[in-house]
Order: sequence, then C-alpha cells, then structure tokens
Amino acid sequence: MIRIPLLRELVQPLHAVFTKPSRVLMENVIEGWILCPCRRFVTSIYQFGDPERSRAHDAYHRWFRAGAWTVAALFQALARTLVALFGHPNVLWLVGDDTVHKKTGRKVNGAKTCRDDVRSTSKKIVYVWGLQIVLLCLEFIPPWGGEPLALPTNMRLYRKRPNKKLGKTVLDLMRDMLLDMADWFPGRTIYFTADGFYASLARRLPPGVHLISRIRSDAAIYRKPPRKTPGKKGRPRSRGERLPTPEEIAAKATDWRPIKTIERGKERSRLVIVKHVVWHKVLPGRYIRLIIFRDPTGVEKDDYFFTTDLGLAPEFVITRYENRWGIEDTFRIGKQLLGIEQPQSWKGGGPEKVAAIGYAIYALVWGWFIRNGDFQTFPDRPWYRTKARPSFQDALAGIRHQIWKSRFSATVPDNPDVHKFTETMIEALSRAA
Repeated sequence: MIRIPLLRELVQPLHAVFTKPSRVLMENVIEGWILCPCRRFVTSIYQFGDPERSRAHDAYHRWFRAGAWTVAALFQALARTLVALFGHPNVLWLVGDDTVHKKTGRKVNGAKTCRDDVRSTSKKIVYVWGLQIVLLCLEFIPPWGGEPLALPTNMRLYRKRPNKKLGKTVLDLMRDMLLDMADWFPGRTIYFTADGFYASLARRLPPGVHLISRIRSDAAIYRKPPRKTPGKKGRPRSRGERLPTPEEIAAKATDWRPIKTIERGKERSRLVIVKHVVWHKVLPGRYIRLIIFRDPTGVEKDDYFFTTDLGLAPEFVITRYENRWGIEDTFRIGKQLLGIEQPQSWKGGGPEKVAAIGYAIYALVWGWFIRNGDFQTFPDRPWYRTKARPSFQDALAGIRHQIWKSRFSATVPDNPDVHKFTETMIEALSRAA
C-alpha cells in the first residue's frame, strides 16, 4: 500500500484499470519495484512491496500473468494523468521508437529473435532473444531545463508474424498508438518525432497528426505533377520534374541560412536550406518540408530531415528531432536502473505486462519528482562539484527516501539518537543500487 500522499495522487487515476483486490497488489508492486535494491524478480519486488506478507507470492505472479487488467487501459489512464500535468493544452509533442528486452528461456510468450542495435555494426549484425517493445512517449522539458524527458504514454508488444499478410508490423503498432492518442485527446495537434525507420508513416498518419523524421540523403524527390491538360488522353502524371537528391542539393547550395537551435538543452548555431518537395515513395502527390542541416564548424556531417507540416520552422524541426534522444534515455534508464528486463514472467500476458508496469513506474517516479522533489540540492560529492541538474538516480533516491521514512516513522520510538541512526540508514537505503 502506498503511504506517500503525493505519490498516491498520481496512482489514484490508475485504480479504475484494476479490480478492487488487485489495486492493493498494484500499489505493492509499485512500491516494491521502487525500493528493491537487488535484481527485480517478482519475488524480490514482493518482499519489499508486501513486507507483512498479506498475500502469497503466487498472487503477484498471477497478477502479471493472468490479471484482468489490460495494458491498453493502463496506458490510457497514465497518458491522461501525464498530459493533464505536463502536456500543452493545444499541442502534444510525442516521440516513438522500439527496443528489445532481452529474455532467457524458449517459452517466454511473445519472445523472438531480434536484432541488437546496441552491439550490431555495419559489418556485423548481432541477434538476441527477447521481446520487441514499441513505445510512444510524451516529450516534456523539465523545470531545471536540459535534455527533455520522454514519459511513456503508450506501449505495444510486437509479435512475430506468421507471414507478410497476417499480423501487424512495427509501423502498424505505432500508428495504432497514434490513433489512440488522437482519440484520447481530441482537438489537440500532435507532432510525432521518430527516426528514419518510421518515415513511411507519413502517408498513413491519422488526421491532426504531423510527422518529423529523417529523409534519406539519396531520396528520389520531385516537384508536384502539373495539372492534366483538358482533352488530353491517358491518366494524369503522378509526379513532376525530378529534382536532385538532398545530398546533391547540399553539395551545390550557396543559399544557406543561419539559425539557432536548442538541441538537448544546448543552444547551437546551424545552417539550413528549406524546400518543399514531393517524396513520391513515401508521400505521393503531397509536399513535404525538406530541411537540409549543416554544421558551420564542419565537425558534423550534413543531415536531412522532413516534416509533413509545411509551416513548421526549421529551428523547430531540428530541435525536436535532436530532442528525440530522450526516448533512448528512457530505454537505457529503464533497463539499467529499474531493471525492466529482469522480472521472470513467462506465460500469458505476463511478459508484456511486466514491461508496461516498468515503464509506468518510470513515468510515475519522474512525475512525483517534478512536482514534489528537491532538484536544486544534491548530495555532497567532492569529486562532482559541477553537477547542475538532477538525474533519474536522484529522483529514485528521493522517492525511496520518502517511502522508507514513512515506514520507519510508524515503528521507531520518539528518541533523537534513534532518529539520527534511522536517518543515516534511510539515506543509505535510498541510494543503494
């Protein structure tokens, strides 16, 4: 049971997703997952989340594996909470990507052979066994500035397709999540940022959704087709005059325009060229806004972006694409500091639900810290005097401190010496692992 009132406020909207008996399990799982200093197996989470052993450990395994709650309902409630707290009233800035949760065991439901993007190179592809998770996040700039946070708002598990005609692709799943967000937040314009793999979603975007992504340097781009001449036989042209590739345009261009961008919290000077072109293979018959980006110092290579919003400033396009890195931090932190891959749930909906709860906890920890945490005071570390912004470790330590304090305060006698000892212990427990 969650004892911190301010965390309970964030968790309260999620209660509607669960039956009355399973709400207690849900709160115990959240607290146990946050407090657990070791590998986060379900039994480890159980020991820290339910120290009184009010329910058997089997109940927690069943809660993941066969609970009546659904991932879709969980993220709908979580998304509404996060957008109400941190979203813009008219615009939603979303980022999406997919990742692999490594698993062991051939009978993990939904697991398959996946490409490991971290260890793979251009010359060698490394494969791993695990779950391919597709995630959609709300981009939010925290009060302390710096790199934006990516707070999970929707998730899907990509399952291996029996053939090319059956099942859904990763792109289909991402589009489904965008449709969900458009349904949950009608009237808001949605800007979805993703890497070049998702560029082909441009032709399948839901109404009111715009895409910011990368375009190939050798993409075949065209002008719009001319209008059909009245009386001329045959079907009208599907494309206009062929244009040089983005790379060729950059090589010959002389009309570069200087701009200022904010990339991951830092201001940078860039040179850009902006053109409206037709990328026939991705979005036939419609213009996209092509932004060619150059580093004036010559250190970085030229890059090429596009957006389906023809009025979006190039500064915004580059800034939003560079800020996409927040979702990569979400994946890294979730795996390294929250141990999202570690709980061993193999059957039924367990593997998918474990990932969903892990990402929900990531969003809840940040949500609590942004609203109630101390992000101006840091522990005294002589070897790190220049720290100016908090990390997820600080947020995790802060919420752990409050949970442990609430547990100790109910049992520790009112003695100054004892309180001094318990404060030292609580601080150590908060920073452990």
